[in-house]
Amino acid sequence: MAKSRVILQGGGRKMKGSFFKRIHFYIVQRASFDKNRRVIKILFLGDVVGEPGRLAACRTAELYLQRGDADFVIANCENAAAGRGITPKLAIDLMRSGIAVLTSGDHIWDQKEIYSFITTEPRLLRPINYPAGTLGGGSIVLETGHGPIAVMNVQCRTFMKNPLENPFIAASAEVERLRKETPVIVVDVHGETTSEKIAMGRHLDGLVSLVVGTHTHVQTADERIFPKGTGFLCDAGMCGPEDSILGRDCESVVSQFVTSMPTKFPVARGPIMACGVLVNVDPETGKTKSIQRVVERYVAP
Repeated sequence: MAKSRVILQGGGRKMKGSFFKRIHFYIVQRASFDKNRRVIKILFLGDVVGEPGRLAACRTAELYLQRGDADFVIANCENAAAGRGITPKLAIDLMRSGIAVLTSGDHIWDQKEIYSFITTEPRLLRPINYPAGTLGGGSIVLETGHGPIAVMNVQCRTFMKNPLENPFIAASAEVERLRKETPVIVVDVHGETTSEKIAMGRHLDGLVSLVVGTHTHVQTADERIFPKGTGFLCDAGMCGPEDSILGRDCESVVSQFVTSMPTKFPVARGPIMACGVLVNVDPETGKTKSIQRVVERYVAP
């Protein structure tokens, strides 16, 4: 699979063919890279659900970057547009908050505008294990003030609609290529089952810095560092309304379970939260030195 490489520099430069007008000022110029720095702090935020999720993700990214608690932020954006997919405008808004890379999953194609946008914005990823020739890319290497950082997106197959190509084979091949450019690699593994996501973490142990699951919208409590140095969390959770069922209005979801009748699931309202994981990574070895779950809560917008 083809990969993208982009240089991020403070002060801003317009990327050819991109809708994005400027690089966020929190990403430090490459010239200021501190060779003696011992860790890179990477924040990964779970599935962004609708407008409440976008607000929570943007606030958390800005907060962590301003405080110096994170050097680099990634978020899964596949539910950002009213819970289904993402639009170019919403992708731009999320990146302007300081989020460097947007990953996705099975809802990436829900908004038709994204078809042309994903070919011009390499920092919006779709799963790497789509067939050859699919629009967009599934990985990227970013040159940052903290050295090169790679992000890869892969989708599981168990209980997923329209299963893609074998994620383990695709991930292995792409990680091998990425490691020629950097040892610091973050993998978003998008899937339903805990077993398949844990298996992916074990499969890539020692080859990547972090394997973090997305898709279920429920944060798991199994954060750990595997024996060969890869950080792991089975699911990062979601950014969205806390008083909800997976980000959706509770009454609507309960009604369908009770009546078995189809109904719409509007995005819920009320207090919002941002869930994710924060890792400290050795920039020379790519190994995770520490890992912790993140939950930030905010009043209703």
